[in-house]
Amino acid sequence: MKPNLRIVNLVAVVLLLMFSSTGDGHGQEVPSPEDFFGFEMGADRKLARWDKLVEYYEILDEASDRIRVVDMGPSTLGNPFLSIFVSAPENLANLNELKRMNALLSDPRGASLAEIDYAIENSKVVFVQSYGLHATEVAASQAAAEIVYEFVVREDDQMYEILDNTLGIIIPSFNPDGEIMVTDWYNEYVGTEYEGVGPPSLYHHYIGHDNNRDAVYAETVESRYGAEIIFREWIPQGYIDHHQMGPYTARIYLPPYAEPVRPEADPLVWREMSWYGAHMAYKQEEHNLSGAINAAIYSGWGHFGFHWITPFHNIAGMLTESASARLATPLYVHPDQLGGSRALPEYAEQTTFPNPWPGGWWHVRDIVERQKVATFAPLEIAAKNRKTVLKNAYLKASRQVQRGIEGSVKAYIIPSQQHDPLTMKKMVNKLLAQGITVEESPTDFVQEGRYYDSGTYVVSMAQPKRGVIRWLLGQTFYPDNYWTRDNQGQPIRPYDMSTDHIAEFMGVIVNPTSDPVSLELRPVTDSIDHNGTVTVSSDGYVLDGRLNDSFKATNMLFELGASVERVDSDGISVKAGDFLVSSGVSSTEMSRVAEETGVDFKAVDAGDASVAKHILRQQRIGLFQRYLGGNIDEGWTRLLLENFGFPYETLMDEELLSGNLEKNWDVIVLPADGLGQMTGEVEGSSDEYPPQYRSGFGDAGVDALRRFVQGGGTLVTFSQAGDLPIKEFDLPVRNAVEGMSGNEFWSPGSTLKVNVDRLNPLGYGMPEDAWIAFMQGGQVYETIAGARSSNVHRVSTYLNRDILQSGWLLGEEKIAEKASMVSVKYGAGSVVLIGFRPQHRTQTHGTFKFFFNALVNTK
Repeated sequence: MKPNLRIVNLVAVVLLLMFSSTGDGHGQEVPSPEDFFGFEMGADRKLARWDKLVEYYEILDEASDRIRVVDMGPSTLGNPFLSIFVSAPENLANLNELKRMNALLSDPRGASLAEIDYAIENSKVVFVQSYGLHATEVAASQAAAEIVYEFVVREDDQMYEILDNTLGIIIPSFNPDGEIMVTDWYNEYVGTEYEGVGPPSLYHHYIGHDNNRDAVYAETVESRYGAEIIFREWIPQGYIDHHQMGPYTARIYLPPYAEPVRPEADPLVWREMSWYGAHMAYKQEEHNLSGAINAAIYSGWGHFGFHWITPFHNIAGMLTESASARLATPLYVHPDQLGGSRALPEYAEQTTFPNPWPGGWWHVRDIVERQKVATFAPLEIAAKNRKTVLKNAYLKASRQVQRGIEGSVKAYIIPSQQHDPLTMKKMVNKLLAQGITVEESPTDFVQEGRYYDSGTYVVSMAQPKRGVIRWLLGQTFYPDNYWTRDNQGQPIRPYDMSTDHIAEFMGVIVNPTSDPVSLELRPVTDSIDHNGTVTVSSDGYVLDGRLNDSFKATNMLFELGASVERVDSDGISVKAGDFLVSSGVSSTEMSRVAEETGVDFKAVDAGDASVAKHILRQQRIGLFQRYLGGNIDEGWTRLLLENFGFPYETLMDEELLSGNLEKNWDVIVLPADGLGQMTGEVEGSSDEYPPQYRSGFGDAGVDALRRFVQGGGTLVTFSQAGDLPIKEFDLPVRNAVEGMSGNEFWSPGSTLKVNVDRLNPLGYGMPEDAWIAFMQGGQVYETIAGARSSNVHRVSTYLNRDILQSGWLLGEEKIAEKASMVSVKYGAGSVVLIGFRPQHRTQTHGTFKFFFNALVNTK
């Protein structure tokens, strides 16, 4: 029985089914998208809204036995998130068996050759394609409706071959909320001078364009839906994410990726991408669609989002990028505006770009047509070569297992004894969500001279997802070679980060071992939950300040009316940075907090009654937010604050300029952002928006922030946002790497080693040696000599040598022994300059406490 998404107006359905169109498997007439929406998909200045698209998919689902529409649950803002299965009716009736056989080919450990042969003979090629992840790239969500319609109504031999031999899974909008936001925004201003301007705020409630960087951590519900399909439930043989790019180069980028490649995937994956991509381009030419390019623009080493991590899951993970218009408004492109890109040195014919588009009017319909061809083309050859594709799925998986057996690193060991064991368990859960096999030791053991307690986790490399493990847990050095330098010898910035090391980001110790772990291990089959406990005590309770989740517990306790103190020196049962809870909460309420957060409420030794401590009160936090398309770092910060229960309010220009900030706020946070973006001094940046959406608080806002700090407030800045207080408040601090780039100083998304002053309240709960994630815009601090030097307090400092942990670092000497984080006394308040993003994408759990401490520090 097909899932009923919601009640559809019966009369409307009956009327729509009366429209003439090609018959489908049920013999009913099916409305085309043009019939239903009243316009062709991709028509100029027309966008179908997600609620109507959902209604259309419901109608197709009711009318056809070739598709099955599944409502996976609500999006972040409560809209339906759909996946659509497309295949022959007999395949859709046999999904459980197809899933079983597909799982066997994806992980053949323990299977017999007879079982493998049976699966190859009888299974189908699973191919996932997603659309509309970036909501301002409007064509994909429109194209998906026409694509699903063609699956339903086409009667040609090629379509029957695809339906018989493949199981397609379509995610018609990876960002339903954003589709609604952008459609409503566009429709509001179409026909005005603001037509075609992008929305003023993020097009995902929290993370905007970064929603394709969330495949591993899955902090949003949309990412969790996608990850469940791609990494655990189905593990397809192919995956394509359909996107748009800038308008002034090729018309559509198609696989494979350009250099440099990220190593350690099975070679068949890269060959498959070339194979599929060549056929996509071939079909573009067949359809007389000019401007297709392969093996250019997008490198094989990119962020670990869905299409760039999938090759290491043994999936041919691919990307298409079509040239954009102005949302749904056509764009005229002159020939002299067309230029080159990576592996396209100039806009001219070459072997991977044999048919350049000459310029002219560019419409969303042009994108829809190219995306349709790019959708069906790989399915054609997958269907024709079904057994080959399935056999190679088995070969990729089994060969990766063998490489893991033979490789120099046999496993990664995650000790149970960690600085923050709750964060370690969160990391293990993220590995499990990737479909990685994790095992646990039931006993203590010794491995290569190291002692490990029971409860230690082991991740063997002898498994199909060896490539994913290598990049998430293995130390990484970005390639420094011909492909990563320009012709002047200057480094070329990676597409995103130069490392994606989850353990380093989360502050978890992981040890590689070159010898197999020989003891009997038990597999971890479910996500790990840790329920905290409450020990009976008459002298109060202590929460471990090393745990990120102790901050969440403290925020919950504040809401319950508890009295909380922070310990300032080590005692018998406490240490500096711990939280003390003495009164105001019942044992039942404490048990609930402990269970929800995993934090133990331990008894305080009576001898610690006189330990140095200070009273905490919940701070009034303001988080600055601007328009100009929104600030992704601000969105991630909002999400982090909510995840850990910090109450906050958003400060727009109007609130910031209203005056008397110190009367309303204790802490104001400026997420990573350019000074000109905040003040509005970037020329023309705001003029394209309607007046009510123009940003920039100017000199008056700077003065308001200055008075706020002088009056006793705390201003916290991330990364380049530190320019505001450094330059405008005349702080006795300079950014030591300002203006440096290339060979002089270079650290594009790397983890670097720092030493932490744990006696400074801003360093409470941190390990003495830590890793921070440093990326473009990051700052490094040195104190300006003079009488005000004593106002500067270092919190964390770069080592004197061997600073790089993972990634790419040039010019190490420029930052050696300089500060990565400082606090500066300013009037009655303070400025906390964090030269990196301590909350980067809510991934860097290992440095959350730097930020959290700044939010609770009242000492």
